[in-house]
Amino acid sequence: MTVPSAPVPSARLSYAHGTGGTPLLGHTIGADLARAVERFPDREALVDVVSGRRWTYAAFGAAVDEVARALVASGVERGDRVGIWAVNCPEWVLVQYATARVGAVMVNINPAYRAHELAYVLNQAGVRLLVASLAHKASDYRAMAEQVRGDCPALRETVHIGDASWDAFLARAAPHHAAEVAAREALLSCDDPVDIQYTSGTTGFPKGATLSHHNILNNGFFVGETLGYTEHDRICLPVPFYHCFGMVMGNLAATSHGACVVIPAPSFDPAATLRAVEQERCTSLYGVPTMFIAELDLPDFAAYDLSSLRTGIMAGSPCPVEVMKRVVAETNMAEVSICYGMTETSPVSTQTRRDDDLERRTSTVGRVLPHVEVKIVDPVGGATLPRGEAGELCTRGYGVMLGYWDDPERTAEAVDAGRWMHTGDLAVMREDGYVQIVGRIKDMIIRGGENIYPREIEEFLYGHPKVADVQVVGVPDERYGEEVLACVIPRDPADPPTYEELAAHCRDRLAHYKVPRRVEILDAFPMTVSGKVRKVELRERYGRRPD
Repeated sequence: MTVPSAPVPSARLSYAHGTGGTPLLGHTIGADLARAVERFPDREALVDVVSGRRWTYAAFGAAVDEVARALVASGVERGDRVGIWAVNCPEWVLVQYATARVGAVMVNINPAYRAHELAYVLNQAGVRLLVASLAHKASDYRAMAEQVRGDCPALRETVHIGDASWDAFLARAAPHHAAEVAAREALLSCDDPVDIQYTSGTTGFPKGATLSHHNILNNGFFVGETLGYTEHDRICLPVPFYHCFGMVMGNLAATSHGACVVIPAPSFDPAATLRAVEQERCTSLYGVPTMFIAELDLPDFAAYDLSSLRTGIMAGSPCPVEVMKRVVAETNMAEVSICYGMTETSPVSTQTRRDDDLERRTSTVGRVLPHVEVKIVDPVGGATLPRGEAGELCTRGYGVMLGYWDDPERTAEAVDAGRWMHTGDLAVMREDGYVQIVGRIKDMIIRGGENIYPREIEEFLYGHPKVADVQVVGVPDERYGEEVLACVIPRDPADPPTYEELAAHCRDRLAHYKVPRRVEILDAFPMTVSGKVRKVELRERYGRRPD
């Protein structure tokens, strides 16, 4: 006879809900911006370092109003989708707030997309008006937009930022259209969809996570609250606006507190980022780990005056402990925060606090935000696990998306009947409620029946003096099923670490089956535009030994 095990006391289960004295915001993004304009008319809202253009909140509000009137004059109706396919620039931000005011749904299009990817998104979302950059680096946006125009029947017009079509678009914004904008705003609900963001999935077509005013405004607000933002903060944003990191954690966190957004460059440039911090006396700096690594490794890093910084966010992918320690020690960001989230949850679910010690800030992704629930479950059975055990991280609350656009089947796969979003991330909830991400379910390496979490090995390798950056992946092996491969970017390309050096570094501190069996030295990792390493590409590239 099998005796059932005793139930785990609820206090020891991997479940936590965020409490706090500040209620959720119940208004729309347009209403929130109007409050900021009224409270902080003379404070700076937006600075574009490259062009030198600046907007106070009063001027920014007026510029958003002009774009909103132009949208109405262009025939954009409530619920219509307006695509934005552009690198970071002030016009991106204006379109973000203007679409929210007129009840349109902005569709964020990855600026790295090529023509066939663009056509897919335009058709899947039914985009009516497309606002696009002209060109950036190797991307000719005008040529690609023309190439797909005939294949996108819903698309009526394309406007390019920086040429005559943008000027003509703004010229339509007659004063009498203000009444229509006001009438639209009066009918909007905070639960209306306002944004579609396409996930960069590694297989199949991207999915359009549909987010409401309530989703993203509250997430931006509470991220800013956790960072202690006020109207005196100036946020340097080298992260892409097309992603939640830029437009929610950056733009909406700023405007909901009267803070200023500083755009250092159209796309990430480490030197331009630090110049912007110094020139604009930024108090906060955002980035994914690879961005901070690039900044810290600049030959003249010590020459930049970063004394104005106090906080910032490192997020987007697991944050290496050694990198976090250097950011705290060398950039003056004593209150830097780690955030964890995903597009489908608007995005942040957990965040470290300003008064957290270095251990919590370097070994966890924080604890649950106010008004959010998180739990760790058995990936197979779904039961909530005891604290300290690894399982799938699930999150529930105001941030969970409305669904994938026009895709109820894949929505049901991601969000269960209880409205829990299944993240696909493997995590552990500690006794103190702080969460540690140990890997992706799909990235977990199974070697001879042993489960291996790449993050653990990466953290050890970051401690080697010759390693600047590292990614660990599993590659096929005839004997064990999978083997551990370490892809390393060396600190000094002329003196890369040898396999023997790295193996010896791990051997005394890791179980033998976790020690990498192969090492590849790289100049750079394949990346998504949002700064995430494409591990699937590393697996494909190095899955077979060269002949």
